[in-house]
Amino acid sequence: MNAISNNELKEIVNDAMENYHKSNLEKIKNIELKKLIGRRNPYLYRAQNSNIQSKILIKTTLNDFMTSSIETVFGNLVFEPIATAITAKISNGQAAPVEGVDIVVQTTKKYTAYAVKSGTNPQNASAKKRQNEEFNSIRARVAKAKKQFDPVVAYSYGTVSDKRKEPTKNKNYREVAGKEFWEEISGDSNMYQKISMLIGSINNPNYENEIMNTEKRLHDEFVNKGLSTVDGKVNWDKFTEFVSEKSW
Repeated sequence: MNAISNNELKEIVNDAMENYHKSNLEKIKNIELKKLIGRRNPYLYRAQNSNIQSKILIKTTLNDFMTSSIETVFGNLVFEPIATAITAKISNGQAAPVEGVDIVVQTTKKYTAYAVKSGTNPQNASAKKRQNEEFNSIRARVAKAKKQFDPVVAYSYGTVSDKRKEPTKNKNYREVAGKEFWEEISGDSNMYQKISMLIGSINNPNYENEIMNTEKRLHDEFVNKGLSTVDGKVNWDKFTEFVSEKSW
């Protein structure tokens, strides 16, 4: 196993975060009011706080939308490229040849295939079946090469129980998460912290300004559509219409 320098790791993380921030800014700039609140539950919002100010509704809804929608984006644009680049530097890892598997690392005797995920939420039955099939699509070619096949679902943060660390009758792969995953592919027990510190050191100076501009733009549209009362609160009848009627 080769080593990776601090400068090399910094460059890898910088590249990933640059792509992530670019994607994030585009998402913020292009978000539309109908997309933001068109699928929200107006009854739940009203039950929670019928006196909420429309500005606060837009602010909290935008924050919720960004948080929920960027988890997958962060995994695809940050965790996966970082893991791929680290394995390429350290163990000649390569992008996987099939969909659903991200990285392969080969030695003379072993073929390890990683499907890189973000958090450790357990997969449902259909997701496990699909992941099994994706790993099985590689298994045959590995058998021809007479190598040990080690399929792995790797989570970029969190932990998994000992039970999940081994294959079972319902899944043909092991699972590894957080510190253990980053140490496994890098040989560095502190790699997970190094990545975190580098991510934290990279600021996106345009993000806060773009968020404020988007909040203002969406709130102006909210008001112009009559979804806000004269005293700045949500007009619940109009809000419910906006969500529920096609004419909007």
